[in-house]
Amino acid sequence: MSWDSPDTCFLVVRNHEEQYSIWPDYKALPAGWSSIGKQGSKEECLAYIESVWTDMRPLSLRQAMQAQER
Repeated sequence: MSWDSPDTCFLVVRNHEEQYSIWPDYKALPAGWSSIGKQGSKEECLAYIESVWTDMRPLSLRQAMQAQER
């Protein structure tokens, strides 16, 4: 299997900063990343990420900006 194979199944993963990525299901997840339960083709996973990751700022930045607004 490879990243470019049409048969590769991918997982949607997210880190502690709520940043998203995809990862092939046949590889162990890298440290700091967790599967969110969505899997499919590369295109399906990327489309899912595009629909849910609407604010690209890391969580820590969003929280700091909210604290400044108070």
